[in-house]
Amino acid sequence: MLYYLFEFLEEQYQMPGASVFQFITFRAALAIILSLLFSTIFGKKIILMLQKKQVGESVRDLGLQGQMQKAGTPTMGGIIIILATLIPVLLLARLDNIYVIMLIVTTLWMGAVGFTDDYIKVFKKDKAGLSGKFKVMGQVGLGLFVGAVMYFHPGVTIKQEKINPQFETEKITQNSPREFNPEEQSLLTTIPFVKDNEFDYSKLITWLGDDYAKYAWLIFIPIVIFIITAVSNGANLTDGIDGLAAGSSAIIVFALAIFAFISGNIVFSDYLNVMYIPRLGELVIFTSAFVGALIGFLWYNTYPAQVFMGDTGSLTIGGVIAVIAIAVRKELLIPVLCGIFFAESLSVILQVSWFKYTKKKYGEGRRIFLMSPLHHHYQKKNYHESKIVTRFWIVGIFLAIISIVTLKLR
Repeated sequence: MLYYLFEFLEEQYQMPGASVFQFITFRAALAIILSLLFSTIFGKKIILMLQKKQVGESVRDLGLQGQMQKAGTPTMGGIIIILATLIPVLLLARLDNIYVIMLIVTTLWMGAVGFTDDYIKVFKKDKAGLSGKFKVMGQVGLGLFVGAVMYFHPGVTIKQEKINPQFETEKITQNSPREFNPEEQSLLTTIPFVKDNEFDYSKLITWLGDDYAKYAWLIFIPIVIFIITAVSNGANLTDGIDGLAAGSSAIIVFALAIFAFISGNIVFSDYLNVMYIPRLGELVIFTSAFVGALIGFLWYNTYPAQVFMGDTGSLTIGGVIAVIAIAVRKELLIPVLCGIFFAESLSVILQVSWFKYTKKKYGEGRRIFLMSPLHHHYQKKNYHESKIVTRFWIVGIFLAIISIVTLKLR
């Protein structure tokens, strides 16, 4: 909204300083400041409101150190993250940008699914929450929407051939003095650590004949659904101890903000020889606000937590991260960049699979880990929560650096 206001003031009244709102870097910096301020200042008011409504966490006794002391801590704190993200975005971003629209829909969509789950747990006193099939339906529905937008929307394009710019500019103008090569819709994505690192999903169905490209959505949309479901569930599993999910997610989103800025800027994308994606730069506003919201939420979520994000936050975080990665064409980098989520999910899959297999074979279920997800394994080994979280953050930073390095390391 402020973007359009200052654009009007510049065009109609030549207001001094109004043009600064045309720059992505300025609005991104303002977005992270606003989201930080909102989540830290108004976050306390939201926590007090949740306490008055008696929106407390019910805790199952799993024999973990300090676990029962968490009972009654307000949950549904994901509301703080959602509001602290959307308010700066609505104020500072271009709301006609398809990538911004897609991320706003994702935030509200997954937020609604998570909120429903938390509401059933807290107010209906049903510890199981929303049925698993309804959660999956919500994730699949979002995947259908995102996949359809990425495939069919005319504003989702790339430029494979890059021009040699004579000067660097971030300024958004209606009539750029430079001539661009034609944009094209494409299902190209990036494969990390490979020299010729671009891959077209449509190549997976060449066996359909000469017109195979027309049916590429049949393979692309299911892939998008799988990615969104996997990452959102991974984030949900990671949210088990104070500060782990929010801190790990902030690191991941910061790395994705770098990818969005580079791929959305013709100068940097040309210099690094990466895919240039027109209009993607506006996504930096959203990612900046999201990082600020996550860091601000950590003010109250670090040990000992004053609030939990609940599924309202964790499912939203996972869905948003997945959609950003898909938008910047870095979804195949997710196992590395989101390595914490991947390890947490894998530990549960291995634990359950091995338990079922050994029970069938030996009549007694056996375990690989003391408890899954992985962070509970270390809790069982008497590591303090703060130490587990800090070390997971360090691993997350390391994985983020590796992911960023893939821009040049091929």
